[in-house]
Parts: sequence; C-alpha cells; structure tokens
Amino acid sequence: MTPRIREILSWYGADNPGTLTNLARLLGHGKLGGTGKLVILPVDQGFEHGPGRSFAPNPPAYDPRYHFQLALDAGCNAYAAPLGFLEAGAREFAGDLPLILKASNHDVLMDEKDPDQALTATVHDALRLGCVGIGFTIYPGSANRLKMYEMVRAQAEEAKKHGLVVIVWAYPRGSQLSKEGETAIDVCGYAAQIACQLGAHIAKVKVPTAHLEQPEAKKVYEERQVPIGTIAERIAHVVQCAFDGRRIVIFSGGAEASEDALLEEVRGIQAGGGFGSIIGRNSFQRPHDEAVSLLGRIIDIYQGN
Repeated sequence: MTPRIREILSWYGADNPGTLTNLARLLGHGKLGGTGKLVILPVDQGFEHGPGRSFAPNPPAYDPRYHFQLALDAGCNAYAAPLGFLEAGAREFAGDLPLILKASNHDVLMDEKDPDQALTATVHDALRLGCVGIGFTIYPGSANRLKMYEMVRAQAEEAKKHGLVVIVWAYPRGSQLSKEGETAIDVCGYAAQIACQLGAHIAKVKVPTAHLEQPEAKKVYEERQVPIGTIAERIAHVVQCAFDGRRIVIFSGGAEASEDALLEEVRGIQAGGGFGSIIGRNSFQRPHDEAVSLLGRIIDIYQGN
C-alpha cells in the first residue's frame, strides 16, 4: 500500500477494517491504483434517462457485459451500476474489478420539479454481488430532500456495519433552484458538505460554475473574496467544503461533450486537487476503442502526465 493510500484511509477513523479494506481495494485498482485518484465508469443512465437516450448512440452498450469489459480495458478503478446491470455480469466478471451497486434510482417518465429517489437495491444485494461499495443519489434543493437524507443515513449505517464503502451522488435540483443554480459554486459546495455529513466516504458532484445562487451565500463569497474565477479554484473550494479535503470528492463527466472540452475540465479538476472523475455518457456513448483512448487520456492527466 502506498503512503498516499494510507494517508487517505487515516481520514476514516470511525470505520471498521472491512470498510477500510474495500476503500483500499477501490483506490488500489486500475491504472491509477495507489495514486489516490479515481476514474470510475458509472452506467445508471438506462434507468435514470432511458435506454434509447443512453445506448442508441453506441448500440453494443445495451449489453450490460459491455460496460464491465470497457471498465477493464480502460483501466478504471471501478464500475458502478444498478442492480440489474450488475447481476447480468457479476458472475462472469467476478473478481476482475471493484463493483459499486447504485442502490437508489429515479426515472424521467414524469416531468417533476421536485424529484425523489427510490431505493432499488439493498446492502445485502451489494454483499451478494461482491461489491466494494454502495451508492445513493440525493437531490439537495428538492422538496423531497429530507426523506432522501433519512434514507441515505439509514442505508449508510447498514452498509458500514457490513464493511461497504458509501458513495453519495449529490445533485442539486428542485423547484426552488434555477437551472443555473444546479451547478452554482455555492450550491455544489453545499451539496458536497451534505453528502459528507450523511456519512459518505466518497461524494460525487457536478463540476461547478462561478454562478452564485443563494443571496446570503453570495454576500459572504463576495465579502470574503472567495476565489471562484477558474475551474481549478472552484474545484479547490468544493474539496474544501468536503471537510477541508478529508473526504474524497469526485466529479461527474456530464452530458456528451467534445474531447477537448472534457479534457480541459479534467485538467481543472486535477489542478484544483479533486480526487478524480466518474465518467459515464462521455465514455460508453463513444465506440469502444475511442472510449478506451479517451479514458486513457483522462487517466494520464490524473497521473500528472
């Protein structure tokens, strides 16, 4: 185990040896193993956005096994997916790479201004499938947020009892937030803090913009001249909001973007001290070889190349 991984594990002193072992497995796998950086392939979009929108751009991706192999070929730290996708390949790929069960989900079959998440899998499913961790989404800003917070708290307690790593996707949205506010720096930093306060070992948030959504927060940011002008400065601030960097924060890849735009964002994450990326649509919606090449370039950036 590298000194950097030992340092990161030391931040989680309340956790049992099983959880720390699984966190070390996650941080030790793939091309970034031992660096303290993460590149994870998440494929919950079939549930969250619908299969046509998600997989028609690259039809082999309809097959759940495709994503296990893509994560392996690219040298990712882990593969995250809902119950059905993991069940479809967990036996075939048993022991090949760390798995994360995405245990809460939401669909887009209704136009909801205040979305919610359903619990779609359990801690015991994660254990049965050999996962290192279990993940949940929360929507800070939704009228349903408190119920989601309570669900995550209860599930995180059970997961930690059984030695699993807890990952929280913290995506602000709701009727009281503007569309621009969903990625505002004050809101994204707040979302990262909430995820950590709920007991997440790893928080996943979107890359923030310089927009300030909350009037009271805006006063403080401007009075204290909090630096948020560049991607790197905003990433550094989100990391600061996650217990001053003592919790792992990774950043989503978002909707399909050009390779140059995506790599520029990754450089900002690296420069700001972010712990890595969780890249779904920008990888699996590309042809296999193109996706492997792109993920390789992202990994190179996190390796300092």
